[in-house]
Amino acid sequence: MGAILILLSSGAALVAQDAAPDSPDPSADPPALTMFPHPDTTRWWLSAQDNVIAQGHAGFDAKYSGPNSFLNHAEGTASNIATVFTGLELTPTTEIFMHFEAAAGGGLSDALGLGGFTDLDVVRNPTLGRTPYIARGMIRQIIPLSEETTEEERDPWHLATRVPVRRLELRFGKFGLNDFFDANDVGTDSHSQFMNWTADNNGAYDYAADTRGYTVGFLAEYYDRSWAVRFAEALMPQVANGIDLQWNLRRARAENYELELHPKLMADRGTGVRLLSYVNHANMGVYREAVKNFLAGKTPTPDITDHPLQTTIKYGFGVNLEQEINHSFRAFSRFGWNEGQHESYAYTEVDQTVQVGADHTGERWKRKFDKVGLVFISNAIKADHQHYLALGGKGFLLGDGALTYGRENIVESYYNVHVWRGLFTAFDLQHINNPGYNRDRGPVLVSSARVHLEF
Repeated sequence: MGAILILLSSGAALVAQDAAPDSPDPSADPPALTMFPHPDTTRWWLSAQDNVIAQGHAGFDAKYSGPNSFLNHAEGTASNIATVFTGLELTPTTEIFMHFEAAAGGGLSDALGLGGFTDLDVVRNPTLGRTPYIARGMIRQIIPLSEETTEEERDPWHLATRVPVRRLELRFGKFGLNDFFDANDVGTDSHSQFMNWTADNNGAYDYAADTRGYTVGFLAEYYDRSWAVRFAEALMPQVANGIDLQWNLRRARAENYELELHPKLMADRGTGVRLLSYVNHANMGVYREAVKNFLAGKTPTPDITDHPLQTTIKYGFGVNLEQEINHSFRAFSRFGWNEGQHESYAYTEVDQTVQVGADHTGERWKRKFDKVGLVFISNAIKADHQHYLALGGKGFLLGDGALTYGRENIVESYYNVHVWRGLFTAFDLQHINNPGYNRDRGPVLVSSARVHLEF
């Protein structure tokens, strides 16, 4: 924690030095936003980043607590995610990628007790340790369907700087579904934007992933001038929030669909509409059956995992909207819903969510690479899920021992500061009302500080 405070103090000093107005000379080179340059002319890619988030909260009122409660006494902790990105352009249309990652630290209350948890970087299984792992390893194949091309920004997922306007892209390997589905320029990146799980992703999207957030699968994307469509078949974990994937597709798998539209609603202003659907097949329990078994005396408490090996189906939908208002102000919104009868399995315990937010660059106060953001999120769970928790059942995140139900409402705000080159710091506040959907607990205010290095 001391190292984090030193970094933040150093960052504050550098901010003061960087507070001078940006150069008005249009011919001047733009300032680097990474520690080292990344040329567009090489066939390879090499970059890295490190993200440290420190969080804490004071004590708050709670009539009772259970084994999976968000702790109501004061606590503080820090997480650290370090990633190395590598890529190689084998041919103008074939690329391979390997991303290596290491996770350290942990989350408040061991990442328990909230549907919308406060730190997206937290690995939800603290026993995995700091051993580096392969986060992504995939191949990208571009199939041109037109001679006309368009520019594409180079990054750790895309190496070609010009691609056909109409094209088919195929990927196979290990990746995160949220790398490609439910993306949003305003609320997706916990390293430069919001930190809450249900701000950067659709909380009701129980996307296939191991406990670190990755899966193995096949992705197909078709791109046209103002729209795209994508489909992915991916592996599910063997158990809820598990690290091991189920390779037998007859037992478990996930289908993911998304239609992406870019209509011209405002002249020279970007608009994005993404319509999402998913169907998960896995060894999922049913909340109503777990309650029924408990009431019949078959289990001492409702237990969503106490059932024979089975393959059940969970499905859901999402809407993702973003709108550029002017060159420095953007708004976004998400809505998500899933059927809620089967257990939350891979992402978080949210059956329905709605969020509205915006961000604004600091150009007006001569800090154009700074950014401020604000979002309101309201999460919910269905009646069967509520009944299960009220009788003392536990999910992989929730379980206060009882429940007086209320929607979990979250307001998050941040200020992201560009310090120098690839060094950023951020300050973040999250106010959570009815943590874990429980009106008998909270509210709680979580404060955060982030240091991000982009190499």
